[in-house]
Amino acid sequence: MKTMRARTLTLALTAATLTGCATVQTPTKEDPLEGFNRTIFTFNDKVDQYALKPVAQGYVYITPQPVRDSVTNFFSNIGDVYTAANNLLQLKITDGVEDIMRIVINTIFGVGGLFDVATLAKLPKHNQDLGLTMGHYGVPPGPYLVLPLFGPSTVRDAVGTVGNYYVNPLSYIQPDGLSWALYGLNIISTRANLLGASDVLEGAALDKYSFVRNAYLQRRRYQISDGSSAAGAGLPDYGDSAPLPKYEDVDGGAAAGAAAAPAPAPASGAAAPSSGVPAAAGGAALNGLAPGPVPAVPASGAEGEDQGPGGQETQVPADQIVPPKFNFPSFRLH
Repeated sequence: MKTMRARTLTLALTAATLTGCATVQTPTKEDPLEGFNRTIFTFNDKVDQYALKPVAQGYVYITPQPVRDSVTNFFSNIGDVYTAANNLLQLKITDGVEDIMRIVINTIFGVGGLFDVATLAKLPKHNQDLGLTMGHYGVPPGPYLVLPLFGPSTVRDAVGTVGNYYVNPLSYIQPDGLSWALYGLNIISTRANLLGASDVLEGAALDKYSFVRNAYLQRRRYQISDGSSAAGAGLPDYGDSAPLPKYEDVDGGAAAGAAAAPAPAPASGAAAPSSGVPAAAGGAALNGLAPGPVPAVPASGAEGEDQGPGGQETQVPADQIVPPKFNFPSFRLH
């Protein structure tokens, strides 16, 4: 217990010291501490560049893939413990029971979690933590915050990180040296699994800080909403009133659309162009710019008239576009 208290006190003093020297350079709504956060982000990036990433690359080089997979499965099985606890705290009983079943199956049949037998048994893998639990009950995230060595977070998630530490079974392993060694191995394994993602980030992002911040905040909002509110965010609502165009045979399309509401007839005395589509309105309609219905398009017969079956005049519906007929042979696509 003394060791755990010392760890917590060290983290708290570090955060308080760094917060005291924070300066706001370009405050925004979600990131009012951007000056401080960028400083910590640069520090974390240098630590990763000169220490963590080379160690992870060496780990990948000397460790066979099956062994690395077993290490990942072992820590993933431990992570299911606080995932199950947070699902139960959120009253997601089904998810919590599935998490408990994953722990039992992987621990017993997966040799202590070295093999992910539960996934083969079609039990889904969930991802929960105390920060998501607090967000589930309406606790606001607070300002965006970059923690030393821990990376992107928010005030709410930073508090949740402390709670997750006490729920993690690795915190209670004795002796303390073994506990710290397992924590270190988990960090190296996680970093090794993200080597490809970091290479993509370095090559694609012009501003790594902004990219990581926006990606983190969007992902947390998505997790808290269970994907319900963010799934269609930013997409236009087309509704059900506008039917899809029917790309049918050109010759039969005019007859099939005879039952539709006819377009307004052209003014008396106005001569229709030889192409069958007015130069201004027809050109805009073909590019999707016409605000109104498309005028009638003659298919055959006298100019300006469209003779359908039985000699009746046929109009083209407003939701269909029929290209004008020319004198050269046409090609049909079936």
